Amino acid sequence: MATTKDRALRAAVEEVGAHGIRALTHARVDARAGLPKGSTSNWFRTRAALVAGVVAHLADEERAMSPDAEVATVDDLVDVVCVMVERASGPEAARTRVRLALSLEAAHSPDLRRPLREQRDLFVAWAAELLAQVGAQHPLEAARMLLACANGLLFHRLTVEPDVEIRPVIERCVRACTGEH
Repeated sequence: MATTKDRALRAAVEEVGAHGIRALTHARVDARAGLPKGSTSNWFRTRAALVAGVVAHLADEERAMSPDAEVATVDDLVDVVCVMVERASGPEAARTRVRLALSLEAAHSPDLRRPLREQRDLFVAWAAELLAQVGAQHPLEAARMLLACANGLLFHRLTVEPDVEIRPVIERCVRACTGEH
């Protein structure tokens, strides 16, 4: 059974997806989630706290989407990243669009930029760990490059060319990150 907080966060994501970040209010989230007035503000006292909660919720869900596969080789890492990009641009495309909308809005909002940066740092650490496991010489730099490549590919698939191939792009990037050519 979903908690009130979980219901509020799911409703907040839906609200941003349907109406954009500027439409995100406690009252709208309560209404969308079918919660009594004031429920969302019990968990997130301010709008900034609500936005940070949405960002953390999205990041938690994206991390949960990562395959549980063992990553022992470069090919394993390519497989993991390809699966994540496929899910994020396919069945989870609506959630990815919300994350991208939040990222674009962050250019005008330091309150939004901070939680996005915190979650980004967690993804960089995760990717750096995987890259170190497969022999990357500079895993932190490589992780930033790999995530930038994957995000660019996601954006391209969501906006311009939904069927562009994933594997050739990710494979080339991972091999560059690990020094394999």
